[in-house]
Amino acid sequence: MPLASGEICDVQINSVLKGQVGSPGELRGSFTSDDSNGELLLNNETGIFGTIDENPNNFNSIPVKLKQQVVTGRAKIICTLGTDGPKEYEINIDRIDLNPKTQTKNMIISVTDPILLQKTGGIVQGMSGSPIIQDGKLVGAVTHVFVNNPTKGYGIFVENMINFSNRLANAS
Repeated sequence: MPLASGEICDVQINSVLKGQVGSPGELRGSFTSDDSNGELLLNNETGIFGTIDENPNNFNSIPVKLKQQVVTGRAKIICTLGTDGPKEYEINIDRIDLNPKTQTKNMIISVTDPILLQKTGGIVQGMSGSPIIQDGKLVGAVTHVFVNNPTKGYGIFVENMINFSNRLANAS
């Protein structure tokens, strides 16, 4: 979706529409303030890019894992499903695509966390951008849900997002 302009604002997740086969489900939320925390500059296949005015209070930096270091197996995603803030949930990285022409659908992931499965049915709309963590390192972000199997979806390598961001910064 092209982006003419946009702002980064605080939101609260009010409810979850659980995903089912044929229906991806969604996180439903509302803005909690009229104040802007930053500016959105670009929305494309590799992510939403912008500037943030200041780091959130609960911000912790995390090292990055290069795509060649990512392995199939256990991992976690971080997402917010309610008013109690972001939480970690168990997933599995089922398949990795290192093809340099594949920019966005680099990993197939499946939700294994019983709490996340009970609350959401798996991956739902609104989880895009949820960080994927493996061995304490950031490997990517959730991008898509499989509509016919909401327990599965795609993820993008964080390295691809960083490379695009660097190209964007060098072009301006």
